[in-house]
Amino acid sequence: MGILSRLFGRRAAQSVNSGGWINLIHEPYTGAWQQDGRHHAEHPQSLFFAVFACVSKISQDIAKLPLKTKVRHGKVWQEKNLKRLAYLKKPNNYQTMQQLAECWALSKLLHGNAYIYKQRDTAGRIAALHILNPKLVTPLVTDDGEVWYQIGQDSLRQLSDNSVTLPESEILHDRWNCFAHPLIGIPPLAACALAADNGEAIQHNSRTFFGNKATPSGILTAPMHIDAEKAAELARRWNENYSGGGAGKTAVLGDGMTYQQTSVNALDSQLVEQLKLSAEIVCSVFKMPPFLIGFGTLPSGMKVSDLNELYYSGCLQGMIESIENLLSQDLGDDVTAEFDLHSLIRMDASSQMQILADGVKASVLTINEARANRDLPPVDGGDTPYMQQQNYSLSALSKRDAQSNPFDTRQSG
Repeated sequence: MGILSRLFGRRAAQSVNSGGWINLIHEPYTGAWQQDGRHHAEHPQSLFFAVFACVSKISQDIAKLPLKTKVRHGKVWQEKNLKRLAYLKKPNNYQTMQQLAECWALSKLLHGNAYIYKQRDTAGRIAALHILNPKLVTPLVTDDGEVWYQIGQDSLRQLSDNSVTLPESEILHDRWNCFAHPLIGIPPLAACALAADNGEAIQHNSRTFFGNKATPSGILTAPMHIDAEKAAELARRWNENYSGGGAGKTAVLGDGMTYQQTSVNALDSQLVEQLKLSAEIVCSVFKMPPFLIGFGTLPSGMKVSDLNELYYSGCLQGMIESIENLLSQDLGDDVTAEFDLHSLIRMDASSQMQILADGVKASVLTINEARANRDLPPVDGGDTPYMQQQNYSLSALSKRDAQSNPFDTRQSG
């Protein structure tokens, strides 16, 4: 028995899959929703181009956001690097924070659940974070309502026991679509698996169609009746010379034979529409604007900033805030972890400059804060907010200008 088992021991607990709300969803086998349906071992649906594009784009866009720690000073949150939170920069010995965030998002997108193990040092402080394989984790509920997690052996995450049971305090459990049970998330893939299977089948059939020339691209017509043996011989020679690798060669016909080219039939056209429909269904389930993964039309009359805001609020915001909340729950009331969204919600250069200029004019930003946003060095006197004042009376201006030094505030008006 390993150190974790000795530390936390084993308690009588019941798997959430053994009864209760999970029975409201008809599964092909016990735990299928946690294992993404029938074909979990290889995730064949994730190989459909729309699923692959949605999952990879969402996870990579979340991962590219810098994670910052902020400390509360009164009513203001200010960015500050804390030595005790070094694990938020380098969460473990084999991943950067960007890699961990990407794996976190991938686990949630493909499995509906993401489990993060909090490795502690000898003083009980969090020293590292590890993404667990969701196939090896089973949520448990004791008779008195406590939540525990049974974890299978995972040498990479330094869990050497055959099976160890950890309390809820040692696991960050991110989940969504908890239709069956509050501890079991359902992946979006479960809702679009049929569409993905259909789209992948169409692509495989198309590969066979174009590879084997299964449908004739044209018809050879003889001027008189020919027997079956002669027709088979003509077809064999034609296919050997002018199909597959010989497509595009010049055909020489004789004996009064003619060649009539055929066009794409209605069924082939329907397959194209079906493939498009399958991709649209996948995008709707993942809340992904289709134009962002390379198909569909770009909405007219919208700026780049509008499109980015649409993508963030409709697709990414929920996942981002869920990660922030889970990472912040162990930091205390006056410390929080937040992703910097500036790299995600990018605007065109002119719009960004206008917003910074308006912020400086309104005394919301200092000049140096605006310059830092553009990666420019600070200037002297740029750390104080300035406000332009107008509509002075002429008499007040006359009194000011009559002074020997109008800008000396020590002089009386």
